[in-house]
Formats: sequence, C-alpha cells, structure tokens
Amino acid sequence: MAKILIVEDEADFSDPIRAYLSRDHHVIEVVTNGAEALDRLRFYKYDVIILDWMLPGMPGVEVCKQFRSSGGTTPILMLTAKGQTGEKITGLDAGADDYLTKPFDIGEVSARVRALLRRPQAVTGNVLKHGQIVLERDTHRVTRTGEEVQLLPKEFALLEFFMRHPNQVFSAEALLDRVWASDSEASPETIRTYIKRLRQKIDSKDGPSLIHTVHGVGYKFSAGESKSG
Repeated sequence: MAKILIVEDEADFSDPIRAYLSRDHHVIEVVTNGAEALDRLRFYKYDVIILDWMLPGMPGVEVCKQFRSSGGTTPILMLTAKGQTGEKITGLDAGADDYLTKPFDIGEVSARVRALLRRPQAVTGNVLKHGQIVLERDTHRVTRTGEEVQLLPKEFALLEFFMRHPNQVFSAEALLDRVWASDSEASPETIRTYIKRLRQKIDSKDGPSLIHTVHGVGYKFSAGESKSG
C-alpha cells in the first residue's frame, strides 16, 4: 500500500486513476490546483505524486520545481497532453521522474506507479537531503546546516552517489566503477583519500561520520553511524 497524491483538475482523468489505484489498496488523495498541492506537500508525506502539467494558477512543472527546490524527494509522474520531446525534457529537468502523455491506458499509469515505488527514495530529484546535508545537483552546491561546503568535482560526484544510495554498502572497487571513468588510473587508495576528505568537509566536529566504514566490505552513507577509519 502507498499513499498517492493526484494533482489533476480534470475529473475525467483523476477519477479513473483514483478508482484503478484504489483497487490496489493505495490511499489516494486528489487536489485540483498547484497551490493546494504545494500546501499538502509541506505538511504531509506521500509515496508518489501524479502531477498534471496544465493546472489552474500554477503549472505542474512549477509545482515540481518548487517541491524539488525545497528538498522534496517523492517520486513524480508527470501527466500532460503535450507530446513534444522538448517539453518532456523540460518536465524531467524540473525534477519529474517519469512522463506519461495523454491519452494513456489506465493500466500503464498503474505500472509506472509500481516502478516508481520500487525506486529507492534518494534517487529522485535534483535536490538531495539527508539530515543537515543538502546537495543541489543543478547548481553543484552542497550545504551543511545552511552553510556552503566547498567540494572538488570528484568529491561532489562521490557524495552525490552516496546520497542517492543511502545505507547501501559499496566496496572501493564498486565506487571506482560507478563514480570514476572506466579508463581512470584511480585505485582503492584513491577512494580512501577522497572519503577522508569528504569526512573532513561534511562531518560535524563533535558528531558521528556520515560515511561509515564497514570493515572488510566497504563504505556506506548513513547519518548517525559511528565515525570509522
């Protein structure tokens, strides 16, 4: 079961989606404009947002931008009557995770929702937040407790990877494979060096490290873990 917010001003679309997803035992809420959607998202947590592009007062793409800029990570499925590639790119760049053009088969909406629910929460969006750390991918900016942290490009890439995969353990070799170029001459020692630098920059002086060493296995990003070598 998931809690799903549908933001759609046309009942001809929202009613069938609500009925179909309710049969899968999801909790469905419907709002009809962007301002109301943002109000809901400020106070309530949802597992998926189904967001129409054309809404009264505020377009769905603006709702998406504002939600992501505030640190929202809930997966977003964008619905629109627009079908041109450029507009799809605009929606995805705004932070949408998937895109469905009207008219659509109602079963496909359900399939897209299931796919989004399978994704780890942290992979969504261009703004990632864990505890006091906020990473803004578009502006290449990281802050801790509101203060900017200066990271080198590869430090930023490594932190982004960790934040998109919280609580997952990766060996040094896996990090090299996922973050460094295939023809890089970097080694596991390179990983240790970069993790040491990241810890110095993002950890509080008197608190636990966000990057935890799992001895004999690798590293994981997990707020609240004890600081380790």
